[in-house]
Amino acid sequence: MNHKGMMYISFVLFVGLVSLWGCPKKTEMTSSPEAQKENMTSLSTHAPDAESAEAKPEIKSEWPSKRSEVAAEGLKPIYFDFDKSIIRDDAQAVMKANAEWLKANPKTKIRIEGNCDERGTIEYNQALGQRRAVNAKQYLTTLGVSGNRIKLISYGKEKSSCNEHDETCWQKNRKDDFVVMAN
Repeated sequence: MNHKGMMYISFVLFVGLVSLWGCPKKTEMTSSPEAQKENMTSLSTHAPDAESAEAKPEIKSEWPSKRSEVAAEGLKPIYFDFDKSIIRDDAQAVMKANAEWLKANPKTKIRIEGNCDERGTIEYNQALGQRRAVNAKQYLTTLGVSGNRIKLISYGKEKSSCNEHDETCWQKNRKDDFVVMAN
């Protein structure tokens, strides 16, 4: 085969590889709660950094203004510890209030958006954000909210609300947002 033919084949292979590579997908993962708990255990052993032992500040939400959906007055975000997807004690009261708001608005459907701070790989944070969203959905369903009203998405570290590189900012990004879906 001549040099021109080899270059053509190399080019075709390169274009094929680039098109298959693509971007990470942000899809809803469906899994049983038992499988999610097993995944949480196995994935938490591959943490990108050691967990910080700092105090857990209560942080107010900053809702981005570019959403097509609206943040409902009664739904508040919850925050997570570094590399954790377990609902913190201080978030349980927020989750109970969110559940009460959803029960008072039974036709409202929401999307739980799992978010992470900038540390860790894209893939790791996608999985962590998904686990956070799944745990929040499970918590709401145990409080009597129908799971059929709740969609999940993980943005990983892609939709940060704070762009500084310190613990205060990272804490603001480790959260689940509760967004009312437009009907």
